[in-house]
Amino acid sequence: MSITAAALHSDTRILVAGTGPAGLLAALALADAGFSVTLVGPEVNSGDGRTTALMNPALALLERLGVLKTLAQKSAPLKIMRIIDGTSRLLRSSPVAFRASEIGEHRFGLNIPNAIMVATLGEAVSTHLAIDWKKTLVERWELQPDIATAHLGDGSHVETKLVIAADGRLSPAREAAGISIQTHPFPQSALVLNFAHTLDHNFASTEFHTETGPFTQVPLPGRRSSLVCVVKPETAKTLAELDDDALSLHIEKQMQSMLGRINVEKGRQIYPLSTSTPKRFAHNRVALIGEAAHVFPPIGAQGLNLGIRDIVDLVEVVLQNKNDPGSAKALLTYDLKRRPDIIARTTAVNLLNRSLLSDILPAQIARSATLGILGRFAPLRAFFMREGLQPGSGFSALAGLLRRQAQTDNPSHPLQD
Repeated sequence: MSITAAALHSDTRILVAGTGPAGLLAALALADAGFSVTLVGPEVNSGDGRTTALMNPALALLERLGVLKTLAQKSAPLKIMRIIDGTSRLLRSSPVAFRASEIGEHRFGLNIPNAIMVATLGEAVSTHLAIDWKKTLVERWELQPDIATAHLGDGSHVETKLVIAADGRLSPAREAAGISIQTHPFPQSALVLNFAHTLDHNFASTEFHTETGPFTQVPLPGRRSSLVCVVKPETAKTLAELDDDALSLHIEKQMQSMLGRINVEKGRQIYPLSTSTPKRFAHNRVALIGEAAHVFPPIGAQGLNLGIRDIVDLVEVVLQNKNDPGSAKALLTYDLKRRPDIIARTTAVNLLNRSLLSDILPAQIARSATLGILGRFAPLRAFFMREGLQPGSGFSALAGLLRRQAQTDNPSHPLQD
């Protein structure tokens, strides 16, 4: 059942903990589905200088919620995504370009400044009559078999059948639910900033693969781009301490001057990298979404896109169990629904990241061969592009191609319409 198809009005109150993008979107999606929502968390973080690349399937949710038009005006479309081997190793792969037009799309998605995203979502939440925003924190959780109670910092409490944990990678709600998590830190940090350049980016994003991780440029409106530079923690600190001219020159050289002269903008942020996967994605009346459910390196624009798929699947499960959306049955359904997607994406990103760090020749050969095949074989490239946008869509397109081919080869084939 789609979110927009359910014009329900339920007395069931659902609590969403966390006011990052995932929490705000979850509150809006649940309210749009007809549920009363209590959102708990502080004012949105307007000082986040990062950007988020949201792919078309994720943008579909934003459009249904009525916020996409505002965000699109201040974002840049992603029409081309390139991978360039920027290592100095003996075995290097050829560049690969993925074009949205190859799969009949005018863009893969939009690169949206985080500060603009959360401000827009926060405004939508504030004006939604079905959402009660408690601008405080949960001081203590009380989770019982039939009800969950959040004791808030303002002295009040909220009872609910279901808690949505969108409270980040250190999620107190996840801990209260007794969900264990496996975390592995990487010897990497991400330096994040925005910069201006003298040449047009033509709405192309370029991901340079280096020995320390990806160095990724993503377009912003005008002759501006965002940058995620993954390096060793000590290198990130050294780069962040450079003056503007020196850092601009470093970025220009790393990008092989493809965007001309670089001028970094104010605001540099450093984030240590790690991967985290919980043992389960729902338990004890708590369902995990966003970084409470998955954390991995910033490769391939997967983070919030995966979180939005969490939200879409969770809303569908809630609609199917609207009398008690936090029941053991409902939470098991959500866990089974999300597990294949989360595990597959987390594993793929972690393997790619580890292959960049590895000096082992077989790993380099495998990565180089894969990129080489993608560059030369258009049908496989199209398959990966579709799968990157929406799990299963590549297989659906492939099945359709085989079906059409069978009809062409044999007009009387039973598969013919």
